[in-house]
Amino acid sequence: MSDNVLLPALGESVTEGTVTRWLKKVGDTVAVDEPLVEISTDKVDTEIPSPFAGVVEQILVAEDETVEVGGLLAIIGSGSGAPAAAPAPVAEPVAPVVEPVAAPAAPVVEAPAAPAAPVYVPPTAPVAPVIAAPVVTPDPVPAAVSDAGYVTPLVRKLANESGIDLNNIAGTGVGGRIRKDDVLAAVAPVAAPEAAPASAPVVAQVSPSSVEASALRGTTEPMSRLRKVLAERAVASMQQTAQLTTVVEVDVTKIAALRSKVQPQFVAATGGKLNFMPFFALAAAEALRAHPKLNATIDGDNVVYHPTENISFAVDTERGLLTPVIRDASTLNIAQLATSIADLAARTRGNQLKPDELGGGTFTLTNTGSRGALFDTPVVFLPQVAILGTGVVTKRPVVVPAADGSDTIAIRSMVYLAISYDHRLVDGADASRYLVDVKTRLEAGQFEVNLGI
Repeated sequence: MSDNVLLPALGESVTEGTVTRWLKKVGDTVAVDEPLVEISTDKVDTEIPSPFAGVVEQILVAEDETVEVGGLLAIIGSGSGAPAAAPAPVAEPVAPVVEPVAAPAAPVVEAPAAPAAPVYVPPTAPVAPVIAAPVVTPDPVPAAVSDAGYVTPLVRKLANESGIDLNNIAGTGVGGRIRKDDVLAAVAPVAAPEAAPASAPVVAQVSPSSVEASALRGTTEPMSRLRKVLAERAVASMQQTAQLTTVVEVDVTKIAALRSKVQPQFVAATGGKLNFMPFFALAAAEALRAHPKLNATIDGDNVVYHPTENISFAVDTERGLLTPVIRDASTLNIAQLATSIADLAARTRGNQLKPDELGGGTFTLTNTGSRGALFDTPVVFLPQVAILGTGVVTKRPVVVPAADGSDTIAIRSMVYLAISYDHRLVDGADASRYLVDVKTRLEAGQFEVNLGI
C-alpha cells in the first residue's frame, strides 16, 4: 500500500511552490510529521512534514521544479524490501499543514545540488546502494560535511580553505547549523601559536586596512529564488510607477531622554529593550490615518483607501530582504509595537513565519539607519504607494532657539526621515504634509501615555 504526498496549502494567496531541497531520498524511512522537503514560494520558505510514515518510494518533483498546491510531490509506502504492513497515515494529511515548521533556516539557493537518488524511481527499484554508500559520491565537497548538518557553500569553502573539519565544530545557528562565525572561531585557536608578539595584534586591530576579505570573491553562485522574486518586483515597481523621495530632519532628543528614563521599567515589563523603531512605527501609522493617499492602492482607474494601517517592515536575513506585517499598527501602544517587531523579526530570520504574515501590508517602514546610513531613497513595492526610511540617530550640534528668543547651539539627537512615493497618486505636497506631521509627533516626544507598561 502506498500513499501520495501532496503540496499542502501554504497561505491564502499562495498557489504554487518550488522544491528547493529534498530532505529525504528514495529508500529513506520517514516518520509522521518528520520534515520531508523544503518548499519556496513568493512569500516564504518552509519545510513540509510527511503526512505518512513509511519509506520514500518515489520523488516526483525534482529540485528547482515548481508544483501547484495540491500537486503530487512523492509517494510513500512500505518499500520494496519492507514488510507489507500499511503505513500509519494521518487523517486529512493535506489540509492541516498550513503553517511552516520551525526548522533550521537554510538559504534558499545556496545549498549545492548534492547527489541524490534518481528522481523518478518506481516503487520496486532497489534503493539500498543509494543510501548505503554516500562517501563515494563524486561531489567535491567532503562527505563528512553531511554529518555536520546543512552548510552553505560559503561556509563550506571557508572551512576547506582553512583546513577545518566541520565534523569537529558545534554550530551556533538555528537548529545547530554551522555558520561562518563558527568556522572563524575554530580557525583562531589553530593560528594562535603563530601569533606575533603581544604588541603586533594591537597594531592590526587599529589598522585601517584590517578588513576581512569575503570568501565569495572570485566565485559564482546561482541567484536564489527569493532574490529573483525581489529583483522582478523591484524592476516591475520602477517600470510601472513614478517614484521620487522627500526627506526631512527630525530632532528626537525628547524621545532619547524618555527611552533612558523608562528603559529599566520597560525591560522588566516586556523582556526587551526599548529602541527608536516603535516610536517611528507609531508616529508613521498615526499620521497615515490623516493622510490616506499614502495608505492606498491604485487599482486600474480606481484608488482604494485602506481602512487599517498595516505596516510592513524590512528585515535583513541571510536569504534576502523580507517584510513581515504589523496589522492595525495605529491602534497599538509602544510596548505592543516593540514586542511585535522583535517577534516578527526573530521568526523571519529563523524561517518560522506563517505565509500570511508576509502579506497584507499597506505601507512599509525600513530602518536604513540600522547599519549606520544617514538616509537613502527606498524603493516602493507594488501594490503599495509609499515607504518610509528611517536613518541613524546621531548626536550633533544644532541651532535651537534659546529661552530669550535668540539662537543657540546645542547637542541634539537627530535623524533623517526619507519617504519614497508613487507620484501617480501622491504629490510632493502630500508627502511633505505627511512627513511634517510625523516630524511634529516625534519632536513633541509625548509618548508617556502610549508606552503600555
